[in-house]
Amino acid sequence: MAGKDWKLRAKALKKKVKKLKAQLGATPPAAAPEPPAPAPAPAAKKAHPVSPLAPAAFPDLPEIAGVEFASAAAGVRYKGRTDVMLARLAPGTAIAGAFTRSSTRAACVLDAQAKLSGKQSTEGAAILVNSGNANAFTGAAGQASVDAITKAVGEKLGLPASRVFTSSTGVIGEPLPHEKIVEALDGLSASLDAKGISAAARAIMTTDTFPKGASAVIAGEGGEIRISGIAKGSGMIAPDMATMLVYIFTDAKISPAMLQKMLSRQVDETFNCITVDSDTSTSDALILAATGQSPAAPITDLRSKVAKDFDAALKTVMLDLAKQVVRDGEGASKFIEVRVTGAADAQDAHRVAMAIANSPLVKTAIAGEDANWGRVVMAVGKSGARAERDLLSIRFGDILVAEKGWRNPDYSEAETSAYMKKDELVLSVDLGLGSASRTVWTCDLTHGYIDINADYRS
Repeated sequence: MAGKDWKLRAKALKKKVKKLKAQLGATPPAAAPEPPAPAPAPAAKKAHPVSPLAPAAFPDLPEIAGVEFASAAAGVRYKGRTDVMLARLAPGTAIAGAFTRSSTRAACVLDAQAKLSGKQSTEGAAILVNSGNANAFTGAAGQASVDAITKAVGEKLGLPASRVFTSSTGVIGEPLPHEKIVEALDGLSASLDAKGISAAARAIMTTDTFPKGASAVIAGEGGEIRISGIAKGSGMIAPDMATMLVYIFTDAKISPAMLQKMLSRQVDETFNCITVDSDTSTSDALILAATGQSPAAPITDLRSKVAKDFDAALKTVMLDLAKQVVRDGEGASKFIEVRVTGAADAQDAHRVAMAIANSPLVKTAIAGEDANWGRVVMAVGKSGARAERDLLSIRFGDILVAEKGWRNPDYSEAETSAYMKKDELVLSVDLGLGSASRTVWTCDLTHGYIDINADYRS
């Protein structure tokens, strides 16, 4: 009976197949589908709420003689979003740079590094930055895009392509529609303006919730020397110079070699002392340009008072911008300073500080306003630095939490929990082993970080 049932089912199936073939034969074959038209740029997404740690307003940056800015909406990724910035620099400008050390760094980073590796000419220069697309991990097409942009900018501004520097930030692994940027050059070149730095700061933003700027003015010999800088950065922020985009301009008269020496020295104590999520970007750069247009005398001796004042002012601007990046950390609600003292050497101090600053357990405890100092103990222990339990002390703000291998006998959970509700916190660890110290800055880790990054490419 089972065999007869199987045969009946097979016969019915054959009839269905025969009927379906007849129906298909009566229908003319469908024409080959047309290739899909390129997808239009999506409308700009609704901006995320401004970070609660943001400054009250964008600062009033002093104009830098010898530099002009322009910005435009080129539609690199989104319609109606300002996404390209152009800066034109006067002849005689000295340029220095620091770049991500990622082994998968983008074509624009490699191109800029190559251009700064040799002797600089005295011709003018230009910097073009786009947001929305990182032009990273795009194969030979990445360099082709850089070449097309630098050539077009050079022709438009009368500069050699070797003096045009580009940066790209945004989604990794997608070809850069450089033709859109090239098409925007007429408008950009026509609108160059010494007052355009604030709009330029907005043009380079990606997941940033506010534009970032900082400045300083010092007295030189015979006149003022001005410094103004802008930056972008919110996520994929960890040290190794420098996981963000930073452009600093000064009118100082100074050689490229001296400028580079100052910049390289200051990077480690500023941009290499911040972290949001421990991830180092493929694309990021710091370019420092000195136009030489100040009425002050040239800086020629690093031991001079003016050189030392300029160096200190440059560090102030760099650290201000670095801290603003942390304050705009994706989803951040707390700004955290981590101070490590008493380390056996500088390397150990840095290891401990970054282990604490990068710990997801420490960062989520702070987000939840939980005074869980045990997580700091954990981070010290995993850092790889030399540490001894009975010499270690931990403070949250001015509150001594633990010392001598145990919780402080006078420790108050209520007092410490109240401290954790502040927007800005200081965690201090003394290792009791030596005199080396390090301070780094980070933020907490909230669900907002997930929300922003889950929505990043859509």
